[in-house]
Amino acid sequence: MSESAGGRAAEAGGTDPIFDRLAELLADEVPVALATVIDEAGDAIPAVGGPAAGRHLLVRRTSGDGVEVLGSLGDEGLDRVITRDALGELSAGRSGVRHYGEHGEAREEAVSVFVESFAAPPQMLVFGAVDFTAALVRVAKVLGYRVTVCDAREVFATTQRFPLADEVVVRWPDRLFAEVGPELRRRDAVCVLTHDVKFDVPAIIGALATTVGYIGVMGSRRTHDNRLERLREAGVTDEELDRLRSPIGLDIGARTPEETAISIVSEIIALRTGRSARGLSATVGPIHG
Repeated sequence: MSESAGGRAAEAGGTDPIFDRLAELLADEVPVALATVIDEAGDAIPAVGGPAAGRHLLVRRTSGDGVEVLGSLGDEGLDRVITRDALGELSAGRSGVRHYGEHGEAREEAVSVFVESFAAPPQMLVFGAVDFTAALVRVAKVLGYRVTVCDAREVFATTQRFPLADEVVVRWPDRLFAEVGPELRRRDAVCVLTHDVKFDVPAIIGALATTVGYIGVMGSRRTHDNRLERLREAGVTDEELDRLRSPIGLDIGARTPEETAISIVSEIIALRTGRSARGLSATVGPIHG
């Protein structure tokens, strides 16, 4: 949530119930999307034969599968389509202009709508308080992630070792996922950096039960093959296993913890944006040349 967004909402408060509600949600750090009808140039000019520019629709998810919708863009069909698309943009943390027919038809440009997402920073859960973790935390923070480091070993999971992490928890993976799993979305990432099946298998199973967009697992190909056997024994399907990125990261020849961290976040970005980038999980042979 940006201070400028909160300021604009606060300034607009009192003139429109939508902005009063937006200010409340921003103050509570609740993810929300605001859709506004504009013309092609972005001016507040009524669309010919369509909804008047300047109309707003506020959309957010509520508990379960519920959706809160406030306002209208002037057409029931357009409202329905925008509600769906705004939730998708909010889940991805994107803002931008989308074009529709007057009643929400796809591939038409009669109405231009600016969808602005006000979302909390993407989350990264890092399992394993190992040497690579500190480097990954540093790089992830530069990219704006809210980073949680989790390890069941109290002696290793300390704020002194990971001062840049937003949270360091001494917990087993299943307990952490019980708390934050329902909040994870496509923008978020889970990185499992341990090599202990007692910890990484529950971490992977917990991640697979969420809609998190990236699940990366560190380890050699042999380690991963052994891990896959244990996951299958635990009832994980091949379709679920296809979500795993292991060996973790892009094939950039990374060796140091810092290089490996860059390799990992590069793969996260490539997966999120849909760009073609070769991950180590898509290669064969030794990881290091």
